[in-house]
Amino acid sequence: MRSLNIILLSSAFNGLSQRAWLELRELGHSPSVVLFTDEEAVCEQIEQSGADLVICPFLKDRVPQLLWSNRDRPVVIIHPGIVGDRGASALDWAITRELTRWGVTALQAVEDMDAGPVWSTCEFNLPQGLRKSELYNGPVSDAAIRCIRDVVDKFIDGYEPVPVEHHPRVMGHLQPNMNQADRTFGWHDCSRFIKRCIDAADGQPGVLASLAGGQYYVYDAHLDSRSGTPGDILAVRDDAVLVATGDHSVWIGSMRRKPRPGEETFKRPARHVLAAQLNNVPILHGSIASSPDTETYQPIRYRESGTVGELTFEFYNGAMSTEQCQRLVTALRWAKTRDTQVLLIKGGRGSFSNGVHLNVIQAAEAPGLEAWANIQAIDDVCEEMLSARQLVVSGLTGSAGAGGVMLALAADIVFARADIVLNPHYKTMGLYGSEYWTYSLPRAVGPRMAEKLCEECLPVSATHAMQLGMVQEIGPRCPDAFGRWLLQRAGNALTDPAYAAVRERKSRLDTQLMQHCRNAELAAMELDMVHDRKQFAEKCRHFVFKRKACGTPVRLVAQWARQRSRTQPLAAAT
Repeated sequence: MRSLNIILLSSAFNGLSQRAWLELRELGHSPSVVLFTDEEAVCEQIEQSGADLVICPFLKDRVPQLLWSNRDRPVVIIHPGIVGDRGASALDWAITRELTRWGVTALQAVEDMDAGPVWSTCEFNLPQGLRKSELYNGPVSDAAIRCIRDVVDKFIDGYEPVPVEHHPRVMGHLQPNMNQADRTFGWHDCSRFIKRCIDAADGQPGVLASLAGGQYYVYDAHLDSRSGTPGDILAVRDDAVLVATGDHSVWIGSMRRKPRPGEETFKRPARHVLAAQLNNVPILHGSIASSPDTETYQPIRYRESGTVGELTFEFYNGAMSTEQCQRLVTALRWAKTRDTQVLLIKGGRGSFSNGVHLNVIQAAEAPGLEAWANIQAIDDVCEEMLSARQLVVSGLTGSAGAGGVMLALAADIVFARADIVLNPHYKTMGLYGSEYWTYSLPRAVGPRMAEKLCEECLPVSATHAMQLGMVQEIGPRCPDAFGRWLLQRAGNALTDPAYAAVRERKSRLDTQLMQHCRNAELAAMELDMVHDRKQFAEKCRHFVFKRKACGTPVRLVAQWARQRSRTQPLAAAT
């Protein structure tokens, strides 16, 4: 098969862009990334690169005419909608209208957005009850990757895309951009309707709602059977608040205060945002030992199946604050006292973990000190895993980054869901890293590869991670099927001959080396977080406020694109 030089033009190197980059490399092609900064710079870099093909997996900007008018080098947009669907709110409308079938379409860029001829399309059954980020990172991303593969194959074969009006499967139409008036709800509405409104606006922009005398964008909704006066806050649990609705109630896990003119605000745990307004609200503590209830907010859950104790933690967007880590430590310590032989630590529906909670850090009175407390708390989580009597298994239910990857590696065995993406590095945030990475990562991949992964700062596919030794087995892509497979494999690992060496290694842990690694890492992290030696404070602020990149990081630009494009600014360290 002919190998192509492919530009991935994207507004950000997000999860789908990373999957596309990894997929193309594994297919033998040479992808290079261009982040959309300003039109002139983007056009110059792409036109001078000599790329065969441009694919846009995640592009919020309009493709410049200079690029889409070049018929010898097509620009293909990956649109999260069925054939004929147009507009920036495709997934929002699909969730809001409770559609049962949806799709992804690969379209050639033309003057009108999402109106070009069709290269490929892939449809799927639309699961109910998913928030937009789960839909995007799950079925949509899977369909998008299939479309990208198809586009590349067709381009090599000289395929001519079909004008949308002539396509045999046109079902969509032009849809307006969804605004707050389309998303609005009242607390007198039923809980399921409210949750659906919030799910459809997950990530961005959120739904504006009146609560506790203020205006807030709300996120991370969970149903509950309790009831009360609609709009009243009934209870607080961990980071979430329980709000009464027209029939029952809804937990709200994250919020963002409506900004005043000229002000910027960002998402934080709901309890943090409302703070003193919750002084007289009952606090529900709950117990992980109780049977998990599918209709309540229970971010840390535990169940037992034979010799396996399964501890699930589900933190919004994979961010782990100091308090969340402390709760997880408490849960781990309790789980370790149980009469089980295997301790399975797994994520929930979204990301497995992305390490410390940068939004909570940014909101703190002294961000550096909060970061310092946060990193010590997540280290404590890893210590509990490393010191467990039981055989510890990590279940990577979703993608992971930075400290989240290293947390998973603190287990004796790591199982991953197919097609997740790992980012085992800290450098782009100006951090040395902790979570016992200098112990766990070399143990998994060897010292040289550990250094390479941390210095290159590139994503790693589940398949490559298994080849390197970071992951021992890969399970089904379907979340429900993976959960069943994971529990079975965790139980079997206790007697599986393939893991005899792992069980033997566990019996002779070098606790002195582990402590030395932690101490050395924290000494470096104190310089990074408290004394800001590598601009962590600025990088954290840029991440939280979603500042646009000033250029494409050099590490994402392929050698062939660097040689042809000398004048485009590149961001060396981001």
